[in-house]
Amino acid sequence: MGWKAAQKLIHHWKILRGDNVMIIRGKDKGETGLIKRVVRSQNRVIVEGKNLVKKHIKQGQGHEGGIFSVEAPLHVSNVQVVDPATGKPCKVGIRYLEDGSKVRVSRGIGASGSIIPRPEILKIRTTPRPTVVGPKDTPMDLVWEKTYDAKSGKGMPDL
Repeated sequence: MGWKAAQKLIHHWKILRGDNVMIIRGKDKGETGLIKRVVRSQNRVIVEGKNLVKKHIKQGQGHEGGIFSVEAPLHVSNVQVVDPATGKPCKVGIRYLEDGSKVRVSRGIGASGSIIPRPEILKIRTTPRPTVVGPKDTPMDLVWEKTYDAKSGKGMPDL
């Protein structure tokens, strides 16, 4: 990626992993699919089962070689989110409900203006939280130890 492309990165993404999108340009034009991965550093998305290209893999230790079909990334400008009410591609806008919660809505020509739900897959973490105590974590016996005792006044700094 050149330095000019880095200047034009999208900062506020409206297309999320798990969204149902329609491809509007390219060899798979008019087909719909779910977004499998978002590559924010390149403004690209990978759609499940779409934009398949042949990749030649050399044989190595532990894996077999051959010609495989893999999903290539599409530029984000070549896909649009599908309106849940009409089933047609639409732009995504942001609105605030009466209770103050932020939601995505469909907008554009022929859009219904309905709420686009947040994908359920986003609730699953891609990198799980660590369960093993690391070197910089505070040991549990120190956490449970009291630092200030109200009755005796221990642990109170001298003011």
